[in-house]
Amino acid sequence: MSTFALTRTDHPTPRDERDAIVAKPVFGANFTDHMALAIWTDGAGWHDRAIVARRPFELHPGAATFHYGQEIFEGLKAFRQSDGGVALFRPEKNAARFASSARRLAMAPLPEADFVAAVTELVDLDRDWVPSPAGEQSLYIRPFEIASETLIGVRAAKEYTFCVIASPVGPYYPEPVTLWATPNYTRAAEGGTGAAKCGGN
Repeated sequence: MSTFALTRTDHPTPRDERDAIVAKPVFGANFTDHMALAIWTDGAGWHDRAIVARRPFELHPGAATFHYGQEIFEGLKAFRQSDGGVALFRPEKNAARFASSARRLAMAPLPEADFVAAVTELVDLDRDWVPSPAGEQSLYIRPFEIASETLIGVRAAKEYTFCVIASPVGPYYPEPVTLWATPNYTRAAEGGTGAAKCGGN
């Protein structure tokens, strides 16, 4: 039985348009028809788990995520198999890291089972968006959580929004890249947030 209540979009992307996108995917440029959502509120915990038509968010300009950086994310992929099926690579590991990131940023950790359910149910619904495996193509899945409470104040938020969106992609770098190492800047420091996948990183 589905963990996330499903409401299919009334306006799916036309098949020929979708097929053209999937045939030549551009990283992060196009998104599937649906998204997964859940809300956490102080006192009620996680609720309103749903998969719905992808749509814009409506957030107050004072939402805490804009001002204090309470935002975490993950990234994982679904791959088309030779028999036409679709496979995910260790989503439970992403679920565990997502919960760890939430705790580090004093956010509400999503139950790991809910994370896996949101990802798998969304991918199953939008499986026609998963490209062929040629050329390292896949369906990139972006789960994230933001502090959606209207708050300009120094405390943990009392409302969070969890969302999962998905995008058919090719390789992030189609050609080899040259890397430059510098001692002048650091991404992480001992005791910091380097182990968390958050907006500041």
